[in-house]
Amino acid sequence: MYTVHEVAKLAHTTVKTLHHYHKIGLLIPEQTTEAGYRLYSKKDLERLQQILFYKEMDFSLKEIKQLLDGEIDRENTLIQQRKLLEQKINRFKGLINTINSSIKSAKEGSDLDMETMFKGFETEEEWKEALKDQNEHLKKEYDFSLSNQTIDVESMNDSAMEALSFNEDMIRFLQEGFSANDPKVFERVKKHLSILEKKGQPSTPQDFLNQTEFFIVDDFHRNMFEQWQVGYTYFLNKVAANYLANMK
Repeated sequence: MYTVHEVAKLAHTTVKTLHHYHKIGLLIPEQTTEAGYRLYSKKDLERLQQILFYKEMDFSLKEIKQLLDGEIDRENTLIQQRKLLEQKINRFKGLINTINSSIKSAKEGSDLDMETMFKGFETEEEWKEALKDQNEHLKKEYDFSLSNQTIDVESMNDSAMEALSFNEDMIRFLQEGFSANDPKVFERVKKHLSILEKKGQPSTPQDFLNQTEFFIVDDFHRNMFEQWQVGYTYFLNKVAANYLANMK
């Protein structure tokens, strides 16, 4: 028999986790002493091994309990889960290749072309995974979800490349000391809005200003922009305000 501490060490998990599994009826130790100590048998360890295996494959604890208690079709469930894992493996391989290309480019001091940068995003599922944090934030703060919308992968890649190019240019303007009403800055904004218009996206000067104001008040987006370049969120908002005023 094994104590809870011994099992936690063997399975590379925590005592707290084992206590939780016991509480929800997922892993009940064979014996509990009068003093309240949990004692696990070899059979319990085998069940724990299965629990950790299923958990690694993203099964919920409820699903794992149903599987181990024989309440659902174990074979078909595993087949479906294997399919999902294979898809994840292929997606991660693509992303690893992209990261390797980025590392090689950084070492050589060369710029990675846009096509290579987004090569890993070849499926709708990959884009949903990439947008997961943003979607969770929008759902929590504004009760708005992107997850139910169909993603056009080619269009998303094109939009992402333009967004990256635009932000890189605007950050460069800020770093080089351009004012927020410089004609060169306005010309880049005009080009960006023209591309958005062709894609059927909000593209008026007022749309642009509204978006930058949202970036300032929304913590998720402001923090993301400020990580790229301190002061960038506010510079972009000032550019948008000046651009709108200039267009009137």
